[in-house]
Amino acid sequence: MFSLLILTAAFAVAYANGANANFKGVASLFGSGTTTYRVAVNWAAVATAAGALCAVFASTQLLKAFSGKGLVPDTLIAEPAFLFSVAAGAALTGSLATWLGFPVSTTHALTGALLGAGWLASPAGVNLTHLGKVFALPLFLGPVVAIILGAVLHGVLHTLKWVPDHRTRTLDVAHFLGAGAVCFARGLNDTPKMAALLAGLAFWAGPQGLLLVTVAMTLGGLLSARKVAETLAHKITGMNPGQGFVANLTTSFLGITGSVYGLPLSTTHVSVGALLGIGVATHQARWRTAIPVLLAWVITLPCGALLAAAVYWAAQAA
Repeated sequence: MFSLLILTAAFAVAYANGANANFKGVASLFGSGTTTYRVAVNWAAVATAAGALCAVFASTQLLKAFSGKGLVPDTLIAEPAFLFSVAAGAALTGSLATWLGFPVSTTHALTGALLGAGWLASPAGVNLTHLGKVFALPLFLGPVVAIILGAVLHGVLHTLKWVPDHRTRTLDVAHFLGAGAVCFARGLNDTPKMAALLAGLAFWAGPQGLLLVTVAMTLGGLLSARKVAETLAHKITGMNPGQGFVANLTTSFLGITGSVYGLPLSTTHVSVGALLGIGVATHQARWRTAIPVLLAWVITLPCGALLAAAVYWAAQAA
């Protein structure tokens, strides 16, 4: 019974992740007028799926980190009710954010869900030192580094006249490739985090779980991304093709670096941080939208924790 529930909840997490996050890599293509929404969302699906499939070979550290090992007692990791609660808490958080049009972090939602269910199940068993070292520091530093790097990189490349403000054939090609690199990095970084939810199910603990997550992410991105796409493309900052390309260059560099070194960076925070950094540098940042998005980031982790704890309580009471 719980195996089916865990499988369904993990699929829901991945679907919500695709709906909320697939478009982050191609938002600059749509926002700068380089291409249409449909072309952008299709390109995002292909590139994200490619990264997700490569996660089978390149992201074993993240798969281990998000199994909860070291953060909560090992006995909980094998408990079906706990795994279901974590998956359900993260799925509900991601789905709510997508419905509201907020680009939030699945990494935050999963981390919060692990903490919420873990604290309820074993208050003394949660390793806060491990939380700070493995999760909190990369999640905090990611957007800060992205804002700074995005602003500096745009300043340097614009001064060198390597990123024109208008479309050119060369820039369009580079922009599409950069967007694909961001989506690839996101698939590489996010897929093992969600596949870790299936670690307790024998058949789905290996490549099959990664494949299931890939399919769910692809469907979510293709079918349910429009609201978040509008926020990312048009409401964070104004941008031209050159600025959009720099944002993607920043995001892909940080995303791939995080995956290689096993750092649970939030692609959401890095992507939006890069856009915001360029917006600050060019005085085009739209704070009326950016501030609520930043607040949504703060709320994501406790929301995931509360929902996962509620689901775990209900499962134990049933």
